[in-house]
Formats: sequence, structure tokens, C-alpha cells
Amino acid sequence: MSVHRLPGDPPGGRRAVAVWGLGVAVYFMAITYRTSLGVAGLDAAERFHINASALSTFSILQVLVYAGMQIPVGLMVDRLGTKKVLSLGVVLFTSGQFGFALSHSYGLALASRALLGCGDAMTFISVLRLGSRWFPARRGPLIAQVAALFGMAGNLISTLVIAQALHSFGWTPTFAGSAIGGAVVLVLTLAFLKDHPEGYEPVPATHSGAGFVRRQIAAAWREPGTRLGMWVHFTTQFPAMVFLLLWGLPFLVEAEGLSRASAGELLTLVVLSNMAVGLVYGQVIARHHAARAPLALGTVAATALLWGAVLAWPGDHAPLWLLIALCAVLGACGPASMIGFDFARPANPPERLGTASGIVNMGGFTASMTTLLAIGVLLDATGGNYRIAFASVFVLQALGVTQVLRLRGRAHRRERERVVASRVEAVHVPA
Repeated sequence: MSVHRLPGDPPGGRRAVAVWGLGVAVYFMAITYRTSLGVAGLDAAERFHINASALSTFSILQVLVYAGMQIPVGLMVDRLGTKKVLSLGVVLFTSGQFGFALSHSYGLALASRALLGCGDAMTFISVLRLGSRWFPARRGPLIAQVAALFGMAGNLISTLVIAQALHSFGWTPTFAGSAIGGAVVLVLTLAFLKDHPEGYEPVPATHSGAGFVRRQIAAAWREPGTRLGMWVHFTTQFPAMVFLLLWGLPFLVEAEGLSRASAGELLTLVVLSNMAVGLVYGQVIARHHAARAPLALGTVAATALLWGAVLAWPGDHAPLWLLIALCAVLGACGPASMIGFDFARPANPPERLGTASGIVNMGGFTASMTTLLAIGVLLDATGGNYRIAFASVFVLQALGVTQVLRLRGRAHRRERERVVASRVEAVHVPA
């Protein structure tokens, strides 16, 4: 047995990979649906006869629903288990995608995206819980990063496949056809997914209505590791999310003078960089736990440096090499945000992990929603000045870094105490 195994650690192995891989397939499908609107913006504007502000409401509503659902979903995962929550998520996001395919009015399309956002919100926390129940704790950072990598692959499917299908087949066949994938993963989830290996059931929690909910949230929030994880996620995720979800293409085309094709290639670079950096970060953190905070803060610093260089570049447009560097660094934001979960994971027992993960995940999406709105308001107020509008990124980064530095020492002390206690417990367990 590995010296790194902790008491109660699940064994991992091929079956763990298969079950966890099924959960990741659900997450992959959710990301494909989530990002499918990103390649259909012009088609949506024409289909629903809406302007740019109404079009942006799709993205803002989706992020708002996602962020608002995180703590409720975390509680659901802790109370109902992974399989039930993932299955419900598949039903919701597939129904939303199919409804979007058939929508002819803006209101119905908006409701469909909200439904999709509800289902999407149930996937990632469930996949994190699944990984923690099937793999040893030391594999947690790598497992989380690989899950995120497959999610970004769903983004590529939207960029490459759905965009081409829209051009070839039109709106309804493309979105309705993509909904078939959700039906397939639902059948597989119901048939084969299990919450945990035999003999590794989590300790049953005592559920008592609203009192339980308050205690669960309060207990997770009291842990410095949960709060640190939330602020790490808050500070690292949103620059890339805002860039990919809505404002990257307009910025590159309107402010930097690139063609739509060139701008699309730079957005793809963000996705590819995310996938590559995710593997590196996962391996580094799995081997060197102390690297978590330096990697997160280093990513924030690099992002701020590149953003500042692009926005402050003299003249009308930044050079292409600098924009390429910016997009490559933005690709590290997603992997860096995953470090937040690795602070919360050891700080909470398994029966509270879903709630803690929901709190962490809410951080980045709250920052994303705030920045999406701030950029839009500032663009309107300044007559389309992207330099001023995008400077709002630095305000949220400064807030997040302040909180990370404030909580870092406290979380490390609690984590060391927990490790010492687990070693003492292992020594006293009878052979």
C-alpha cells in the first residue's frame, strides 16, 4: 500500500476511472451546451430579432443562474448523492438545449438558457465529489484538473463542430441534434454510475430540514480553507471566463482591429492553453502541495501584467505577439481556479464536500457576472472605450488577492493540524 494513502482512502483503479469518466462525460456535455451560444451569437440575433444588449443577457443570465445554484447544488450532492444530482442535471440541461432548438421567441429562448444553466450548475460539483469518493486524496488535484481539461474539450466541440453544423444545417437541426448527446449520457448515468466503491460509504449525515442546511453551510464557511478556496477561485477564474463567454471577440475585433477569423483563432488558443496548463498544474500540485498558493498568485500576477501591457500599449492597437501572449496566459486562469477546490477539499469531511465545493465555485462565477456587467456599463458610459472598461478586471483582482493573503496563513495552520491528527489516528488504529 502506498505511504501516501490516508485512513479511509478509496483504492482508485480501473473501475474508479470508468465510473469517474462517466461523470466527466456528463460535464463535457454540459460545457458543450453552455458554450454553444458563443458560436451562435449572430444567428441568435437574427433569429430572435434582438440587439447586442439583449443578446448579452443570455450570457449574464446563464452565469447568474449558475452562480446562484452553487450552494443549493452542493447541499443536494451532500444529501442526495452524486448519481441523483448528475441525472437531474442531465435532464435539465438537455431539456434546455432542446428547448433552445425549438424556440422562436426571445422569452422562450431565455427561459431555455436558464434551464440549461440550472442543469449545468449540477455537474462540476458532482464530478468533484465523484472523484473524491473513488480516488485517494493525493490524486485529488490531478483528478480535478483532468476533469476541467475534458470540460474545455467541450468548448472546442462548440467552436469546431457546432459552428460548422450551424452553417451547414441551420439552427433547429443543430441544437436539437446536439441534444441527443445528453439523452445518451443520461441512459449511461442511470445504468452504470455509482456514488462510491463498495465498503467506502461516507458517514451518514443527520438531516433535519432548514436547521441542517444552516449548519452545513455554516460549518463549511467556518473553515478557513473553504473561504481561501472561494477567494482563489474568485480571483483567478473570471478574466478568462469573461473573455471567452462574451467580451473577447468584440475586444479583439473592435478595439484591436483583428478579423473575426483571427479573433476566433486567439479564442481557441485560450482553450488549448487551458488544457495544456491544466495538466501541468495538476501534476505539480499532486507532487508539491505547497505550490498551490504560489501558482494561483503567480497566475493572477501574470494575467494582470499582460492585461496592463495590452491596455496601456501606445497607439491604436497592441501588436499581435502581445495579444497571443495574453491569450496564452488567460488559458492558465481556469487551471489556477481549480486550486481553490484543493484548499477546500482537505478542510472538510466527505459528507460536507459538496457544500464546500459549491461555496468555492460560487466565487469565480460571481466575479465573472460582476465583470460582465461592469464592462458593459463602462462601455456604454465611455462610448465604447475598451481600455477603461477592461480596467475593471484589476479592481476585482486586487480585492481577491487581498483576501487570499489574509486567509492563507490561517488555512495552512488548520491544514497542518488536520494532517497531524490523521497521522496520530493512523498510528493508533489496530492492525
